[in-house]
Amino acid sequence: MTSRESLAALLRERSVKFGDFVLSSGRRSPYYIDARRTTMSAQGQRLIGELGLGAIREAGWAPAGVGGLTMGADPVAYAIARASADAPPLVQAFSVRKAAKEHGTRQTIEGNFAPGDPVVVVEDVLTTGASALQAIDAIRGAGGSILGVLVVVDREQGGRAAVEKSGIEVVALTTTHGILGDSARTEG
Repeated sequence: MTSRESLAALLRERSVKFGDFVLSSGRRSPYYIDARRTTMSAQGQRLIGELGLGAIREAGWAPAGVGGLTMGADPVAYAIARASADAPPLVQAFSVRKAAKEHGTRQTIEGNFAPGDPVVVVEDVLTTGASALQAIDAIRGAGGSILGVLVVVDREQGGRAAVEKSGIEVVALTTTHGILGDSARTEG
């Protein structure tokens, strides 16, 4: 089994639930992918770190850091940063808050980020692209340069097109179809 197949199997086992769900976009879905059950697992960290770092390098991106909107993006960024320690050059991790904190440094971006840094935005599940676009806006507002977006799962519901419409390439480690195969249901 390849690493991508192992990731899809782990997502299917740990993260997919069937029923009637309302997604953060407000859309209804017959399945929910709680990727955190995978991205926060030991096996998921290893697979996502290896595959994510490989995908970033295969895309030709050379980021100083990876990060995205907390909390879904956090374990993805940490896994990739950790994997880079075994396969330099190093890639650091950061988190983008949904709103600047009211105390301390009042930053929106926490961790290893500096204005001018070339970065890759990461996301656990891409549905409409709203979270990725929010992170992109915050990073650009803080002076960062976006090389691309890396997602663990593309739900194939318009998120890729929304992000790519802004001129940013999206790379996915897997898709809904890659996880569920022919049992993936088309949603309206």
